[in-house]
Amino acid sequence: MTERTRLFAANWKMNLEAAQVDQYLARFTAGLRESASNGIELAFYPSAIWLERLLRELTQVSSAGRSIFIGGQDLHPESAGAHTGDLSGEQLVSAGCTSVLCGHSERRQDHGEDDQLVAAKTEAALRVGLLPVVCVGESLEQREGGQTKDVLQRQVSTILETVLRTTETQQLPPIVIAYEPIWAIGTGRTATPDLAQDAHAAIRELIRTAAGVEAARATRLLYGGSVKPGNCEELIAEEDVDGFLIGGASLDPDSFLDIISRCG
Repeated sequence: MTERTRLFAANWKMNLEAAQVDQYLARFTAGLRESASNGIELAFYPSAIWLERLLRELTQVSSAGRSIFIGGQDLHPESAGAHTGDLSGEQLVSAGCTSVLCGHSERRQDHGEDDQLVAAKTEAALRVGLLPVVCVGESLEQREGGQTKDVLQRQVSTILETVLRTTETQQLPPIVIAYEPIWAIGTGRTATPDLAQDAHAAIRELIRTAAGVEAARATRLLYGGSVKPGNCEELIAEEDVDGFLIGGASLDPDSFLDIISRCG
């Protein structure tokens, strides 16, 4: 079985101001140097105006043996053009980024992003060498209506079909899929370990069907949705949970460090 490296990703969303970012980075880097967790990868997705700060401050930590991705919270499918307020993958790479979020439910809801656009953004990220962390997940209404696996099939299949169609080798390039049930994001409600595992296993089966056994074994699946120190250990113990995409708890450096320490 392929050994998948655990990934713990912090999505800061539209939070933190300059002084708070500086305080966070000072506390986090000090705590990380003291941490015994090894062989894991970390990722940060701050507001775009803080990317340079994180790239500068976390470079030394990364070069000391910690693998840390710094990435954008979104990207435009096009390389350049008249798209005010957007960032291209090429711009993110030129700034020093190595990853990007695609299709977060808040982008889907607030900006009307559909499955085809999310798939196009995923392909754009891969085109320039960024690691895409692609978000999928169902609403409370869909969950209560028994539609979870139908929603996941639609979302994941659209992404895989687009990526495989544009890949000359017909092999799935490195991507990360984050299962984030919308009803659990920022609500304090968390999917039980069984529910999370069930969804992750369904996603892995979709990957196996589309891209083969090895791709399914190698692709990392993250859980997101009110992850915190009090529930992270039960979630990470599930076979198909390879890490977390963390919102609120990642805004507190001590809380994020605690999750890393418990689960790394």
